[in-house]
Amino acid sequence: MLLSLGIRDLAVIERIDLELGAGLTVLTGETGAGKSILLDALGLATGKRAESGLVRPGAERATVSAVFAVPDTKAFRELLDEHGLDIADELLVRRQVHADGRSRAFVNDEPVGVTLLAALGEHLVEVHGQHDQRGLMRPETHRQLLDAFGDHGKLRSKTATTFATWRDARKALAGMMADEAELRERQEVLTRDVEELDRLEPRAGEDEELAALRSRLANAQKIAEALTAANNALEDDDGVDARLRRAAGELARIRDVAAGTLDETIAALDRAILETAEVQEGIGGTARDLDADAGRLEGVEERLFALRGVARRHQTTVDDLPRVHEDLARQLADLGDHDGAIARLQQAVDAAETAFGKACVALTKSRKKAAGALDKAVAAELEPLRMGKAVFETTLMPLDDEDRGADGAERVQFQVVTNPGAPPGPLNKIASGGELSRFMLALKVAAQKGGTARTLVFDEIDAGIGGAVADAVGERLQGLGKHAQVMVVTHAPQVAARANRHVRLLKSGDDTSVATSASELDDVQRREELARMLAGAEITDAARAAAESLLKTGKS
Repeated sequence: MLLSLGIRDLAVIERIDLELGAGLTVLTGETGAGKSILLDALGLATGKRAESGLVRPGAERATVSAVFAVPDTKAFRELLDEHGLDIADELLVRRQVHADGRSRAFVNDEPVGVTLLAALGEHLVEVHGQHDQRGLMRPETHRQLLDAFGDHGKLRSKTATTFATWRDARKALAGMMADEAELRERQEVLTRDVEELDRLEPRAGEDEELAALRSRLANAQKIAEALTAANNALEDDDGVDARLRRAAGELARIRDVAAGTLDETIAALDRAILETAEVQEGIGGTARDLDADAGRLEGVEERLFALRGVARRHQTTVDDLPRVHEDLARQLADLGDHDGAIARLQQAVDAAETAFGKACVALTKSRKKAAGALDKAVAAELEPLRMGKAVFETTLMPLDDEDRGADGAERVQFQVVTNPGAPPGPLNKIASGGELSRFMLALKVAAQKGGTARTLVFDEIDAGIGGAVADAVGERLQGLGKHAQVMVVTHAPQVAARANRHVRLLKSGDDTSVATSASELDDVQRREELARMLAGAEITDAARAAAESLLKTGKS
């Protein structure tokens, strides 16, 4: 969802800051006020091509800032992770276009390429208009919407999983069926690697153990000197042990006459003497270990370096070498049983292909059923939009066997007929912007379960309509706004009256300088704007009354 939009020095816009929210937002204003520029700004924030002509005359650069709530979808999170973007709740996009045509883009103040910006924009905004090729204008999104409408999540997952299994099985079989020379070379390499690992017998955790032992051995002299100094401090004639024992002897002589007042003190001294003895034993044990380890440093270093060298060659860690050892040994055994391995792999390929085929059949069957239901739902929406004679068809186009994949065995394309008797044509080939936008609206309303995470933008949706048809458009946009954030540029007061939020763009200035401002209207201002849209330049009381009636209808 788009939370805010800031624009500086873009075409006729000098400065605009808009706070946005859920539901239906309408943008109105006189022709030339800059409504399309507002959509251009949103396009720049989502990766559209920048042109130097967009910069306001006299300004060095134009800037667009947009704040979006981060969509809670797996695909969007994967896109962020793929590009190392650690974003939690809000995503700030900033786009700068310089007067010389240079463009820069930032996401949460990190510089990014426009290609990434466009990829993010695909998940954030869906624009429906004659000149925008995103959203449902792109045939590759049609299959996604149909699957969302048909609730095909489990079937798609099964298809993707079985395809991956089939693909991996074919890859393994192809690798096994390489030419004999390559097999012999591979066998020699595996034999050498396995024998090397057999000799090393790596253990998990050994890297850390050897590194610690190497450090201790390398510092043996320093450790021994410290042990000797510590032991002397304890055992010399005037050391701690001697002092503790003298103190214990002195107190023992007067213990009987002290009437028990020294018992706890004497006990503490006894414990101190015992613990001092334990410390001495520990020092002695460590010293003996050092003596025993004398001369081991070279051997420890050799093994440590050998393990790390093998790990580097296999592009893994020392701790992972036991797994690598097991895996390479298994591959070597498979090569030893070449014919049997090929037969087993072929069986695995056949079984995986059968499972994938069954998954495709199930998904295709469900898609055909969902396509019929979607067509009926769209048809029901077209009648009140003054497109009752138009036809909407969801077409499933089978793919060649080699083109089948994780998405199944067919492409999906939405086709329409606008002139009775004409053959169906692709949705994205429709010429009329108004008709196209209404097709988009009917489809989105009919399939509200799909794609509502993005901000939906409708441009020119009321072109050439008015009265009851415009009211029908407004009613559907209002309903769609209950499930998604919807923005619409409109000249129809019937549409504007249905909005949760009404933004007016106003152009001011003279022949030498023109600027556009934007503001959200309160109830009184909305009535005046609707009256202007109804009556034109001269607002009459009748127009205000009609505007008031429209507002009441829009709230009901």
